[in-house]
Amino acid sequence: MINSTQVSYFTLAAYFDTGTLKYLHFMIVLCLYMFIVSVNVLLIVVICLNRSLHEPMYIFLCSLFVNELYGSTTLFPFLLLQILSDIHTVSASFCLLQIYCVHTYGAIEYLNLAIMSYDRYLAICCPLQYNTRMTLNKIAVLIALTWLYPLLACIVYTVYLNSHSELCGNIIHKVYCDSHSVVKLACSDSHVVNIYGLILSFSIIFIALFFIIYTYMRILLVCFSGSTETRQKAVSTCTPHLASLLNFTVGASFELLQSRFNMNRLPNMLRIFLSLYFLTCQPLFNPVMYGLNLSKIRVMSKSLMSNASY
Repeated sequence: MINSTQVSYFTLAAYFDTGTLKYLHFMIVLCLYMFIVSVNVLLIVVICLNRSLHEPMYIFLCSLFVNELYGSTTLFPFLLLQILSDIHTVSASFCLLQIYCVHTYGAIEYLNLAIMSYDRYLAICCPLQYNTRMTLNKIAVLIALTWLYPLLACIVYTVYLNSHSELCGNIIHKVYCDSHSVVKLACSDSHVVNIYGLILSFSIIFIALFFIIYTYMRILLVCFSGSTETRQKAVSTCTPHLASLLNFTVGASFELLQSRFNMNRLPNMLRIFLSLYFLTCQPLFNPVMYGLNLSKIRVMSKSLMSNASY
């Protein structure tokens, strides 16, 4: 039996030798990361610099884009180092840090999407009361809760995972660290850790999803009984949000299913792609989706880039 305090590193067994192709893979991943950082930073700057975008919807979008930078930075620099390395190991302390960052990224993403659905609900269902109900103080409180609750709750989970897991191995069959892979290495019963993880997931993800479903049911009722203008407003502002929610939920479901079930029958490259989907595609999907669909952001972005070129 290897106690968790004696495990100094983990081996990431999903990597395989690609020969000189690793340099091509490195350049592809690097370009993808640079593009993700560029578009998210661009939209954050556009929202911050333009007073006309200092509205609740765009402030919540800014929080979402900051989280995309956080999530992509959790993975990409680590992935770039591992692609070039011949030995795919990671220290136990960094592995726990990455687990913490991945969990907080996912939780913050869902809570951001939840407060954005609440904002759309107020704007569409209660337009006359919108400005009095969505005040600057309320916006600040909602964003603070969106970030602080996951950051604090996941600290407790990560510390508990580290102190209550006696490990009988150090091989993780992934390209990055995740909590379920570490829990599966436990020698003793890991039900307590799993139960705590389920409670944490329910308190953040499922409650956020239930809230989003409730707000969209109310929006749909208003749209069916409202004017054409109301329906057009709902479609233009809610479509990117729903697309973002669906994309992230599908990606998170891929990772959840792969962690819980034996996917050895699938090709290795497909398993790697599915495990990376929610950490790579969502940070790319959101800025592109909102940048193209919201006319104010699109116009301001073009203006900023044209001014920068002179």
